[in-house]
Amino acid sequence: MFEVYRAMGAGFLEAVYQECLALEFSARDVPFRALEPLELEYKGHTLRQRYTPDFVCFDTILVELKAVRALAPEHRAQTINYLRASGLKVGLLVNFGAVPGAQIERLVL
Repeated sequence: MFEVYRAMGAGFLEAVYQECLALEFSARDVPFRALEPLELEYKGHTLRQRYTPDFVCFDTILVELKAVRALAPEHRAQTINYLRASGLKVGLLVNFGAVPGAQIERLVL
């Protein structure tokens, strides 16, 4: 993640960082799934709405990307909700919009 920030800096959209990070994960042999939709349920009913995480690495770590000046409480809440929806316990909230460097927060259910 830091390598992507070193190469690209701040100021791009999330999709750019997502693509760069996928290349970096591949180069480093990090097992990952990118942009695979997850089903959501409500009281036993499967919803038509889907959540598409940026990455799931090692089948256990959800990675949510942002490209904003500063992370806000709603970004953390969103990541926690995604963890609940996916059944995963650990998430990394990564902000490529921060200056002077990438901001990474580890969130655990």
